[in-house]
Amino acid sequence: MKEKELLNRIVIDPDIMVGKPIIKGTRLTVQFIVGLLAQGMTTQEILQEYTKLTKEDILACLTFAHNALADTTFAPLSL
Repeated sequence: MKEKELLNRIVIDPDIMVGKPIIKGTRLTVQFIVGLLAQGMTTQEILQEYTKLTKEDILACLTFAHNALADTTFAPLSL
């Protein structure tokens, strides 16, 4: 699936979850899904827990997060 098709699965609506990016048709935020993955849940475990999600929804979250970080400038902190 192409990046644009994946990103079409992510929406931002100020009336849902205070405007955080969510998976279309759900109240699951990109942040929440990426957090589950960061805590060690597998894609399969997430799909079993949230049966309306698809593998492409999870890939869309990762693609969105990747693009958000790619557009961010980081500056090292001096201690």
